[in-house]
Amino acid sequence: MIMRTVKEISNLTGISVRTLHYYHEIGLLPPTEISEAGYRLYDDKALEILRQILFFREFDMPLKEIRKILQSPDFDRETILRSQKRMLEMKKERLNRMIASIDDILKGEEAMDFTVFGTQDIEEICSAAFANMSGEQQKIAAEQYGGEEAFQKHLAESMSTEQAQKTMSKMLEWYGDKETYMDVATHPLSAQVTEAYGKRFESIRKKLAAKRGTDVRSFEVKEIVGEFEFVAKQLFRLKHMEGFMLEMAADYRTNEALRQQMDQTEGEGTADYLAEALEAFYKK
Repeated sequence: MIMRTVKEISNLTGISVRTLHYYHEIGLLPPTEISEAGYRLYDDKALEILRQILFFREFDMPLKEIRKILQSPDFDRETILRSQKRMLEMKKERLNRMIASIDDILKGEEAMDFTVFGTQDIEEICSAAFANMSGEQQKIAAEQYGGEEAFQKHLAESMSTEQAQKTMSKMLEWYGDKETYMDVATHPLSAQVTEAYGKRFESIRKKLAAKRGTDVRSFEVKEIVGEFEFVAKQLFRLKHMEGFMLEMAADYRTNEALRQQMDQTEGEGTADYLAEALEAFYKK
């Protein structure tokens, strides 16, 4: 069995000797053994635990929370590693987008250049929206607006307003490009699939709300937000989730009707907690 000194571990990982001593003092990473001369010695298992700690620290998780996870009898190394990998991949994706935006700016280009939706685009979206309604929904819409054509005209007028165009431009950022947005808008998921994803989305939100009072930087909360993001991505078929999720966080802070609903059904302070959890997940 290979044993390494604090200095060797420091050289291998880039963690300072002082930090390693501190991890020992707080019981986060005790040495495997201490030599007769008083040197701290670490084996491969201890090195693996240190790697876990470094992964958690990458997401600004408090040391107290990391220790709680590592010492839990329910600690599952494989599950934790998979979750950490998913979170690191998300962070990598965000950084790559930032680098690409900077490259565009250096080239003298706009970071995002989307064409505003024209009349033909809007008509195509409205036609697809009506076609994908259930028979009952089509009947109600036609009766309310005086026929299918009148309903689509009303929908097109609503989508042509300045505010609607601004909203759709923002959505383009989430979808990545106009073509992807048009494809999703004109080929929506079936009602059954949408309902299934919607139920799972709501279930995860309730699970996150139940953590109210838990540090939003903790691994357990970030793991739930990661699951929340994954399901939202499948449901809405977005490419860039950060803007969408932060917009959702802003909605939890400013939409009074939504805030009241959350606080009444899940408990006082739920809306603010959900917003904080989403914002903490994307904190650079």
